[in-house]
Amino acid sequence: MRAPPAFLRGLRPTLHISHRGGALLAPENTMEAFRQAVERFRTDMLELDVHVTRDGEIVVAHDDTLERCTNGIGQLAAHTLSELMRLDAGYGFTPDEGQTFPFRGQGVRIPTLREVLRVFPDLRLNVELKPDVAGQEELLAKLLEDEGAVERVCLGSEQDAVGERLAARLPDACHFYPRDALAALVIGLRGGESPPDDPRYTVLDMPLYFGEVRLVDAQFLRECAERGKWVNVWTVDDAAEMTRLIEEGVGGIMTDRPDLLRQRMDATTKPG
Repeated sequence: MRAPPAFLRGLRPTLHISHRGGALLAPENTMEAFRQAVERFRTDMLELDVHVTRDGEIVVAHDDTLERCTNGIGQLAAHTLSELMRLDAGYGFTPDEGQTFPFRGQGVRIPTLREVLRVFPDLRLNVELKPDVAGQEELLAKLLEDEGAVERVCLGSEQDAVGERLAARLPDACHFYPRDALAALVIGLRGGESPPDDPRYTVLDMPLYFGEVRLVDAQFLRECAERGKWVNVWTVDDAAEMTRLIEEGVGGIMTDRPDLLRQRMDATTKPG
């Protein structure tokens, strides 16, 4: 069995992981969301997504288009960093289904990954590279190396080709399973078979449910641990599910409600 990556050194279940910084509490993938998660809810890890701009800068955003979260239009990758910096990244956030937009006009902008790494120099990040564009993994790897951040970032992509290129470029880093490799592992374990072992990937970032089937339970977690794998479940915003996962010993819980997860974690760790 391959030695665990440095990223996992010293970690113990269950980790408080803020999905896009806590997308139901503040504009997703912004410094406002990240600061709130860290300062108010004592998050253990930020989950975020990155894209590459037209001029080769790595920025934090989920969508490949601008309309949902900002007042911009078109493809993110068609814009330079300076163009993106002029957009209002708080424009689309609403806590009440469109009745109010409290972050509009408040100076919220799209951050760069370099900025996040420097503002939170001791925090672990779960970083998904979104586009399938050969060569962009080199830009991401170089940035992480330049910032001395390789050991505190778990990398990956939903797309297997991207995940494979990242693993090849940074073989000693922590990598989470891409979609097809993850499916093969989960199906094998859930079916009682011996799944394929892929030493390139150590972390399962996975949904709690597939349809009506709950994929994660105590037995599944034990079988993953026996294979040296760590399990983070997304995106869990229900208090009862949070409590159950904590009791089962899940590695980490990714949530859009870091406030609620902090309450559940504090409640389950109190004496008595």
